[in-house]
Amino acid sequence: MNIVFERTKGLVDRPMHYCSGCSHGIVHRLVAESLVELSLLGKTVHVAPVGCAVMAYDYFNTDAVQAAHGRAPAVATGLKRANPESFVFTYQGDGDLAAIGAAEMLHAAARGENITIIFVNNAIYGMTGGQMAPTTLPGQVTHTTPYGRDISQAGHPIRVCELLATLEGAAYLERVTVDTVKNINAAKKGIKKAFETQIAKKGFSLIEIVGICPTNWGLNVQESIDWLQKNLLTYYPLGVYKDKTGGA
Repeated sequence: MNIVFERTKGLVDRPMHYCSGCSHGIVHRLVAESLVELSLLGKTVHVAPVGCAVMAYDYFNTDAVQAAHGRAPAVATGLKRANPESFVFTYQGDGDLAAIGAAEMLHAAARGENITIIFVNNAIYGMTGGQMAPTTLPGQVTHTTPYGRDISQAGHPIRVCELLATLEGAAYLERVTVDTVKNINAAKKGIKKAFETQIAKKGFSLIEIVGICPTNWGLNVQESIDWLQKNLLTYYPLGVYKDKTGGA
């Protein structure tokens, strides 16, 4: 019998803890497949965040380091500078990256650190129960914004790719999503492009994946996909926001 589909060697053979319908499982597989296809498994160190992906070290078949909340880019910087021939990526959510970790993200990009950030943006704090995140949309209901995010009090959502695109040290920035087969394939292409940017020593790269959180959005999976397509992708348009790789 011919094998037409199997678990990628980039993932450990164990069940994941993510909620049903969560985008993290798909993103994990895309990252893992990309590591295998680029022959990076044996030289990779990934940095796990604090958030829903806090136990990413249990799933990726690579070496790993657990960072304090928001400090993954700083830890990744140290790992890469100590061993420049290693391949280093962080895996972070919107709270870890764009709230407590905003300074680490910005300055790693400004310095042009040769690391890659995988950033999953589902516009809400998942692990801690559904509070407003830096990427929560205006009017979006969360546990801490029961009447919807009021920008007069909470400010505007942060568009990470657009923000980082203003920094000279950023080499490759792209926003993707995983709501359809077509977009999943495009997301994998973007992840590989970001990884290739690091391999070519071009500098800082980040892939933002707009995802869903059915549990904390209070919707089923199909409703969550519909809401993402109607609302999130309007505020966070897909596309390449910076490419200084010169065909890397």
